[in-house]
Amino acid sequence: MEKTALRLAFQTPLDGRLKEEYNSLLQASRQHLQEIQEKRCLGADFLGWYTLPNELEREIASVQTIAQTLVNYDAVVVIGIGGSYLGALALAEALEEQKEGMQPELIFLGFSLCADYMANQLARLKEKNYAVVVISKSGTTTEPAIAFRLILAALKQSANGYSPERIVAITDAKRGTLHDLAEREGIRRLVIPDNVGGRYSALTPVGLLPLAIAGYDIVALVEGAKAAFGALQMADPNTNLAMQYAAWRNLWYKEGRSLEVLAMYSPYMRSFGEWYKQLYGESEGKNGGGVFPTSVCNTTDLHSLGQFLQEGTSLFFETHLFFEKANHSLSVMQLDGIADGLEYLVGKDLHEINRAAAQATAAAHEAHAIPTAFLHVPLRNAYWLGYLLYFCELSCALTVLLQGNNPFDQPGVERYKKNMFHLLGKPGF
Repeated sequence: MEKTALRLAFQTPLDGRLKEEYNSLLQASRQHLQEIQEKRCLGADFLGWYTLPNELEREIASVQTIAQTLVNYDAVVVIGIGGSYLGALALAEALEEQKEGMQPELIFLGFSLCADYMANQLARLKEKNYAVVVISKSGTTTEPAIAFRLILAALKQSANGYSPERIVAITDAKRGTLHDLAEREGIRRLVIPDNVGGRYSALTPVGLLPLAIAGYDIVALVEGAKAAFGALQMADPNTNLAMQYAAWRNLWYKEGRSLEVLAMYSPYMRSFGEWYKQLYGESEGKNGGGVFPTSVCNTTDLHSLGQFLQEGTSLFFETHLFFEKANHSLSVMQLDGIADGLEYLVGKDLHEINRAAAQATAAAHEAHAIPTAFLHVPLRNAYWLGYLLYFCELSCALTVLLQGNNPFDQPGVERYKKNMFHLLGKPGF
């Protein structure tokens, strides 16, 4: 298992006033880390994620036991929205080819109200023997609740019929519609901890059970997160990368950069970008402020957004996430009779060509006065994805605390829901 180090490199030189401001933010982030550790920060009731990697031994055993009972199904439908599915989806796609054995297909539902999409997925499932993992703290969130209704109806009409053994509910420990249904029907339950919010829940059963069912190495994933906790709990500005990243992001936010582009260089990471956007967007967008997070997958998106990123409105700063090693070596070969002008690349490894593209992109953007940083991840595997996940969670919490806000609430999310309930005639709205 690769055990080098995650590295953070700021491409944009900081001197004079910027250096002073960065150092001030770094010292402030140190104070906020101590507040997290002493459980006296804003939102302290939702700090369960902070020490979670060290507390999962029993949880992993429970998850693996349940997962083993579901491995003989053709597919497992995972129903959830937001933090109830994005972590599992991001990690499943990031590690797509690293599953162990022939495991069930994961089919994610409950994240959309598109009738066509839902109808087509239900049609697909008619040909499959499938189980269901439904994830909801309350059981009443509109999108997953509708999907669960439709799936329950489909199960009852399927050749194998409905039985509680085909369903696992991940929900509140003591209350809620889904909790009560599971208790009444004898459906197996795993718990979403009260002190862990949805977007910080990827290392709870919310993320671990779907990944274990599909054959991913959740032990290595948790080991990586545990290593990140060990490396990032020391409040030393010289070594704590989460503190440094939070200070750097806020530095450019204070300089008028209101958008961050997370640039990745592997198609396997597209859904990680979606998880990152929820983590930072839902945590940071409060009180008329915060950085808007977005993501691109290069070099693909350089052929669509590259012109804007290079010469468009300078609203953003940029983080390039790059894996230092590839899992495969693939060189450009000599091919006679092909006049494509690529002879200069013969013998070069494709990963090194990708690295050159990342470095060239960052250099071009930096020359155009776009603040840039590199997040160097040693390898795309379960261990380092666990490490990266925890690094992002902690740096996000510190980022928002530096802005004077609670990183763990999302009061604005409820407003569109109230409007929708009114339009659909829900009693009381």
